[in-house]
Amino acid sequence: MAKAKSTVHGAISLVNAIATQKGATLGISLKVEATVETSTGRGIILQSKNKSLSSRLINKTVEKIISKNDLEQNKITITLESEIPTGYGLKSSSAISSAVALACAKIFKPKFTDQQILLAGVDASIESKVSITGAYDDACSCYYGGFNVTDNAKKKRIYFEKGPTNLVVVIFIPKNRKRGNLKNLKVLSSVFKNAWELAKKTKYWEAMIINGLATTSISNSDPRIITNLIKKGALGASVSGNGPAIAAITKKENEMNIKKIFSTLDGNVIISKVSNKKAEVHEM
Repeated sequence: MAKAKSTVHGAISLVNAIATQKGATLGISLKVEATVETSTGRGIILQSKNKSLSSRLINKTVEKIISKNDLEQNKITITLESEIPTGYGLKSSSAISSAVALACAKIFKPKFTDQQILLAGVDASIESKVSITGAYDDACSCYYGGFNVTDNAKKKRIYFEKGPTNLVVVIFIPKNRKRGNLKNLKVLSSVFKNAWELAKKTKYWEAMIINGLATTSISNSDPRIITNLIKKGALGASVSGNGPAIAAITKKENEMNIKKIFSTLDGNVIISKVSNKKAEVHEM
């Protein structure tokens, strides 16, 4: 009988990786906790209040870490608690797969490196069709925190550093969950490539604004929202991931102004912080 509990945080997009396989993300403080417990028997049991979680993703992640032999001999119970709304582009699936992989590795593969744990979740995301690119950029910010600029095709972090902790992340969660046609993002690949080059030079907010204007023009949002947020003091603003959530980064004193802009739209606002916390796990 063993039990381990891990904590992994969410992230927002600065540059969407769908068009060019190159992305940039920033860790935020909304978190996921996964508790993995072994007992006699076999099978994977998932417990969570959130019914829209992909059990396929979780099962695939478990299979990447725990050998067939160990799965035959243990019942694996996974309990998930998440503060990240699923299906809005706030990287809940990357956070969940990393959290599950980390807790499983603590029990069954204590020698696994961060990269091995991270890739288990990334590969499981591709195989369970939760993500087109495997979302290596998302996984890095969820796992390591801070800014991560990545080449998803090569599964490499090109640049990373800690994020500024004095900033607030104001996230708008629209009622309407429509996302627009993501294949159209490829039409603007050169724009996303330029945004990524800016992020690589640590011009994160400029990259995020370009990404925001490009993604809103393709998705179901109005690009003017990005301009209005910048006008009211946002340093950067963009659709996060494939949306439909919109994130704005601002100093504490502009938080109310940013909230006001979002209050004209139909949905709710979540306030988060920038997170530089690396994923953690401990045995219980």
